Amino acid sequence: MSETKVKANVRNATKTASIVDIHGEITSFAEGVLMDAYSQASGSGANAIILNFKGLEYMNSGGIGLLVTMLIRANRQNQKLLAYGLTDHYQQIFEVTRLNEAIQIFPSEAQALAAIGGR
Repeated sequence: MSETKVKANVRNATKTASIVDIHGEITSFAEGVLMDAYSQASGSGANAIILNFKGLEYMNSGGIGLLVTMLIRANRQNQKLLAYGLTDHYQQIFEVTRLNEAIQIFPSEAQALAAIGGR
């Protein structure tokens, strides 16, 4: 069995928004790390969770599946899921999978925060 090659750090950006800084690889093995980060981000009362993909090294179909799971959880909690820091390659993957229709993508953290009225 392969080991997890991802780390996620949660920061409170505003009273209503948390940022999850992702570093490494998002594959099916990242489930525990990502879902723990989502729970931590949600636990602070955030109604918006912003995923920072600047440290993303690799993502496969298992990782896309985890993002869909996170999106479903966010929708159930009436939370917005946003993202920034995606490379052109991963932006194209979001478009092909139509994730970009459910997760708004921004060029920077400041623009993602501005979109939710955070800064």
